[in-house]
Amino acid sequence: MKHQFDIAYFSAEIGLSRSIPTYSGGLGILAGDHIKSSADIGLNMCAITLLYKEGYFKQRIDEDGNQTETYPKFDPYPLLDKLDLTFKLRLRNRDVFIEVYQYKYIGINGHELPVYFLDTDCEENFPDDQIISLRLYSGDKDHRILQEAILGFGGMKLLDALGQESIQKYHMNEGHCSFLVLDLLEKYQGDKKKVREQCHFTTHTPVPAGHDHFSYSRVEKLLKGLLPKGLKLPSLVQDGVFHMTELGLYFSNTANGVSELHGHVARDQFSWKDIGHITNGVHHVYWMSGSNKELFDVNFKDWRSDPEQLFNIDKIPNPVLRATHRQSKKRLLAYANSQLSKALDINTLTIGFARRAATYKRAQLIFKDVDRLIDIGKGKIQIIFSGKAHPKDEGGKSLIKNIVKSSKYFTGHIKIIYLENYNMWLGRLITSGVDVWLNTPLRPNEASGTSGMKASLNGVPNLSVLDGWWSEGCIDGVNGWAVGNPNEISDESDADHLYNLIENNVIPSYYGDKDDWSTMMKESIKTGISYTSHRMVTDYNNQYYKL
Repeated sequence: MKHQFDIAYFSAEIGLSRSIPTYSGGLGILAGDHIKSSADIGLNMCAITLLYKEGYFKQRIDEDGNQTETYPKFDPYPLLDKLDLTFKLRLRNRDVFIEVYQYKYIGINGHELPVYFLDTDCEENFPDDQIISLRLYSGDKDHRILQEAILGFGGMKLLDALGQESIQKYHMNEGHCSFLVLDLLEKYQGDKKKVREQCHFTTHTPVPAGHDHFSYSRVEKLLKGLLPKGLKLPSLVQDGVFHMTELGLYFSNTANGVSELHGHVARDQFSWKDIGHITNGVHHVYWMSGSNKELFDVNFKDWRSDPEQLFNIDKIPNPVLRATHRQSKKRLLAYANSQLSKALDINTLTIGFARRAATYKRAQLIFKDVDRLIDIGKGKIQIIFSGKAHPKDEGGKSLIKNIVKSSKYFTGHIKIIYLENYNMWLGRLITSGVDVWLNTPLRPNEASGTSGMKASLNGVPNLSVLDGWWSEGCIDGVNGWAVGNPNEISDESDADHLYNLIENNVIPSYYGDKDDWSTMMKESIKTGISYTSHRMVTDYNNQYYKL
């Protein structure tokens, strides 16, 4: 008999490595970290996603800051194994064939966790059907409906085809996979209680516009035959609109936001649903720099399986820790200088800002008063930016262009660069190699902010608005600094406070007593250990999976 899984984890994107480009940003990378830690601690889980052979996109930024996108096709071989399994799903009144690829992630103790990738790019399909799974977050709403049907309905058909009869918990990572509950509803002949007993929902989106919603008539037309007969969900169909997050929440017994603050936001958004919170975490082994790994392997025998050993970081001599970070910084600057001829200096305080280029993240806040920034930072700071804007997000593209344009104003004063084609490899390089991590979202729009956790793990203090995880993790002046007043949110006041902190706290601390700075680095690492995906997955298991 085939191995039976207890948990099925569904996510529209999963980032396991840069070599498998089936992710766009935080959501997918978080899903990958969830899988890695689940394997490390031995959860009996499988994961399901789509195989985007053209990935998200490859980003190029010209000298004027214009982003262009290309879509090189990803060859799944030899990284993924193609299963001898093809099944079909009825979409648009015709059969769509779905092939399946598998990646076996092997945890630190040898536990295998399979990730299944669903693919419509096969010869049996019409050309319009071959491209359904081709790209992540592309196309119009009809295309999104079809992709989400393949993930939800198709993922359930896959589990049936694999002979999985013992799944106790279906974990939906955002509303993209919510159609799976309708498959369960059909399976249990309309018994909502049985469906809810098996479903858990995680929302990562504090912004209402970020939740997928579709015309109910379009859903009915495209998915005719898949929707349960006599489906009546008045609470989920408002003015003819089908809300995917509400669908998942409605049929889940339990649900959570991804930080304490985001839990409050989610409960305000969906006041009819009891929503808890589990703060996100990151896979400490993956996101640690090579230099730090070498240092910790020598001093903390089992830190890879037991990250809490790093709470003893104080035993590492301060000069050794600084020298180790200098190696990480050296690698980052070598790469940055090879891409752009800015001659970034290893002895200069380096501030990093790298994440999805969305306007609410306010990457430009530090440029609110360029003359003041020059006065404060001339010869004392250099800044590295990176991040992709969605191809259809003109605001995000404009943000990148303005940063590149602004950087030229600082020539001769402050070196500022924008590194193109942000991915997992570059994310690790930046979060481990800068000296200070900057995050200035418009509170409370940053649900979690996992990049700051990655920086913290590497001994990089955060300089951040009290949003997402930093609202919980910040010990102001000890492991980093809190930007702004949570009760007075505006670009003007936040920027003013940011400048004050850089001038009076960050720069003097970095160039002042080396041991004091080392202490802050150590406190950052201790904070990061409380925000690993090992802790996160353990919380999910204890609170929601209960297996």
